[in-house]
Amino acid sequence: MNLRVTTAAVPDGEKAGHWGRAVSYALAPVEVVPLADGPFDGRLESHRLGSLRVSTLEADATRLSRTPGLIARSAGAEAQVAVGVQVSGHAVLTQDGRRAEVAPGDLVLYDTARPYSVDYPQRFRSHVFHLPHRLLGVPEADIRRVTGRAVTSRESLGAVLLPFLDTLADAAPSYPSAVGDLLAGSVADLFLTLVGELAGRPAAGPDEAGAHLVRLVRAHIDRHLGDPGLTPQGIADAHRISVRYLHRLFENEGVTVGRLIQRRRLEECARELGRRSRSAPTVSAVAQRWGFVNPAHFSRAFRAAYGTSPREWRARCTEEARTAG
Repeated sequence: MNLRVTTAAVPDGEKAGHWGRAVSYALAPVEVVPLADGPFDGRLESHRLGSLRVSTLEADATRLSRTPGLIARSAGAEAQVAVGVQVSGHAVLTQDGRRAEVAPGDLVLYDTARPYSVDYPQRFRSHVFHLPHRLLGVPEADIRRVTGRAVTSRESLGAVLLPFLDTLADAAPSYPSAVGDLLAGSVADLFLTLVGELAGRPAAGPDEAGAHLVRLVRAHIDRHLGDPGLTPQGIADAHRISVRYLHRLFENEGVTVGRLIQRRRLEECARELGRRSRSAPTVSAVAQRWGFVNPAHFSRAFRAAYGTSPREWRARCTEEARTAG
């Protein structure tokens, strides 16, 4: 979803509300209170790069508040870790009992799952980066430790992050989807390192965020093995990444996503067929339970994996269990 909004053609009395709704739609529901007299002027541009949302906000003096009521009303929304980069003007962010004064060239981290407020006392321009909390794999306690703390370009990680994020936001509309996926992965790694450094923990390895996402995908596959419609496209959609990026994540796993799905289905079928039971289900029932819709395909795949047919496997396991008993 890409979004461009300006209040230029909106009636004066509706400008702040119009801009606030755009911010709430693109980022997270917030209350907007103008802090200056006269007609409000605001602009917003927002783009998605894989799992990363990149937005640029420019407006007159205002306060944005993420209240407990708004959080409760959007309880089904996915929690996002956000990093705001101040381009011009100043900001004061309050969250988790901390107050961060953010000057031009600084960044600040916050969490949409908990209340916060941002005051912009004069006209401002800010880049905001939103990444799903789950993709970082960071303990909730670590996120709470680092919210509401400003990072300047004079600090070691700030010197690396700030120019990169500023350039990324300005060029976001021009990136093709494949490049966007790669950049989102890089940003996740950098955010993971930022949280670790601010929380006083050792810096995370560069592949930690990707490894965490691989674990999430594997768990998703295991939960949906019985669904015949389980596909790489559906998995990618569920995790808000592209199929291309999904396949890239599994390159180091030595297996394609499609083959992983089939292998896990066969493992569950073999386990169930080998279980001793007085009322064992038929081979075809077991196959269907684990997502195989074509019996002939299932038999061929099972023989290729285990060197025997499903019925022969069941008979052998039954005999071994009887002999052992």
